Amino acid sequence: MKEMSLTESWVRLAICVAIGAVMWYWPQPSSLMMAEPEADFSLAWQLASVFVAVIASFILRPFPMGVTVILGFIVLALTHTISIKQALAGYGDTTVWLVVAAFFLAGGVVNTGLGRRVALTLVTRLGQSSLGLAYAVCGAELLLGPVIPSNTVRGGGILAPIVRSLAESLNSRPNQQPEAIGRYLVSVAAHANLITASMFLTGMAANSLVSKAAADIVGVEFGWGRWALGAIVPGLLALLLLPWLMRWLVRPTLTATSAAQETARHELKQLGSWSTGELIVAFTMLGLLILWMTKPLHGMHNTLVAWIGIAVLLATKTQTWDDVISNKGAWDTFIWLGGLLAMANLLKEYGFVDWVAHGAGDLVRGLPALAIVIILAVIYYYSMYSFSMLTAHISAMVAAFLLVASTSGAPPILAVALLAYFSNLCASTTNYSTGPVVIYFGMGYVPAPLWFRTGFVVSLFHMLIWLTVGLLWWKLLGWW
Repeated sequence: MKEMSLTESWVRLAICVAIGAVMWYWPQPSSLMMAEPEADFSLAWQLASVFVAVIASFILRPFPMGVTVILGFIVLALTHTISIKQALAGYGDTTVWLVVAAFFLAGGVVNTGLGRRVALTLVTRLGQSSLGLAYAVCGAELLLGPVIPSNTVRGGGILAPIVRSLAESLNSRPNQQPEAIGRYLVSVAAHANLITASMFLTGMAANSLVSKAAADIVGVEFGWGRWALGAIVPGLLALLLLPWLMRWLVRPTLTATSAAQETARHELKQLGSWSTGELIVAFTMLGLLILWMTKPLHGMHNTLVAWIGIAVLLATKTQTWDDVISNKGAWDTFIWLGGLLAMANLLKEYGFVDWVAHGAGDLVRGLPALAIVIILAVIYYYSMYSFSMLTAHISAMVAAFLLVASTSGAPPILAVALLAYFSNLCASTTNYSTGPVVIYFGMGYVPAPLWFRTGFVVSLFHMLIWLTVGLLWWKLLGWW
């Protein structure tokens, strides 16, 4: 890809600044109220203006994402919209460090050759076509989804290294033939992760917040069994069709990979027996998998478990400290994700998110019950553009939207179901929505503008499936 000239970069940055400036100086809605009565509600509007400008920069890419996030919180601090301490608060978030840890674990899988071994094995077994490889990824997500309660761990820590090694084994790298198959596999893997996260209560850590809100606000028990029952039909259909959809959106130039099978078998033989490093990484990852699955027994945070794994790799010299500090993808993600997460959290704290939720309630009041649920669910889905993490989105929005649904006469369990499933599917919209998406995007196979375009089409794909097949299935279950 040709490097952008300095002039073009500044022009694109000026467009982003103009977008933010127009919103900054636009008359502030009188209905915007702060969460804290004594606070100046204009701060919320200013923060939202800069946030929108930063998001615009993710699309236009005048500079790397980390640069524009830094510029964003510098503007916010200089204008006294937030303090520098608030701007840097996101860098202490456990989610950010879990994502960073996943990058380091992925490095261990790749550097020792374990990822390549697994990838070559997959090619020999399923590699007759790009579709076969895509379905292998979807199947792995489906098997791991119910037992790993962190979609970042599942997607970013376990499958992402394998996807990357698989692409590289077929000579598809971010800077060398990404369109051959790497771009396709990364896209399938990222969106498959979101589907499986939506299908199970234990598919994503924050799903329990939805279940609790359902019980507390509308009195609906939405536990593991009911959650999975409602998702099984539309979820499996989505996983079945996803590889075909992605084949249309990001068509791989390498479609018939049967010739690669013989090459893979030959290279697998050349690898010989397992090295000590491969064995250490394999047993470490197995240990992490067991600890993540048994979290209710020991109570250790997912991020702590991930860093225990990194400590093991460092202590055994399977990974060196130079490997850690030279992992550009990890530190690049750390900079932009931490800053963006801080802004998103402050949007909630300053009352901007609550204002959006109340506006949604006013919009649907007086409509038929089914229409209310669908409109609220669609608004809830696309409000994800304003968030940098699924957990923040769920924490900020789901209770308010359930409250609006319950007071508007909507079927309670239907409202819970749609918001529960959309709480994860909505991450399809952006490249900054959740840990595994950030990690897959950080591999460099899919440019940001393409990610946004495909993400929007995938959102329509989910709307079609979950608002047609899903509604029919839930009708059969007696949910509305």
